[in-house]
Amino acid sequence: MLAEGLDKDLERIRRRKPKDMLRKPDKVGGEKTSRIVIPVADHRGVDSQLSEHFGRAPFFAVFELSDDGRILDQEMVPNESEHFGGVGSPPDRILQLDPDAVVTYGMGPRALSRFQYARVAVLRANSSMVRDVLSAYTRDELQELTEGCHQARHRS
Repeated sequence: MLAEGLDKDLERIRRRKPKDMLRKPDKVGGEKTSRIVIPVADHRGVDSQLSEHFGRAPFFAVFELSDDGRILDQEMVPNESEHFGGVGSPPDRILQLDPDAVVTYGMGPRALSRFQYARVAVLRANSSMVRDVLSAYTRDELQELTEGCHQARHRS
């Protein structure tokens, strides 16, 4: 019964445009914003390169975007998950950042499922540069990632 309700919710969410479903009122001034997390290979803000591997990205770039695509806030968060000797899985660490969306090349089925359960959109990156990915997000050009990478392996 619960699973059926979740399936209906997920289907309703999938029919909406990813960009539209992420908008939420900002805490200050009522402007609508989106919080986007992107796994990156280096620490250069919008000039960072996306990481080839979601869970093993050295950093997560976090951007707060206005409705018109302006960057209102940004930070680079080190990946301190179990993949880097810390605690927690990469999805659990990212969920602590309270994202509306994660933009990546791909991820394993368990990570994807974890984000879907938390109602965080997972969008497929269309460029290797953060600046280009944010621009594509603003223009609503990114597609939802609906299937996890089958090559992904989780090691405990």
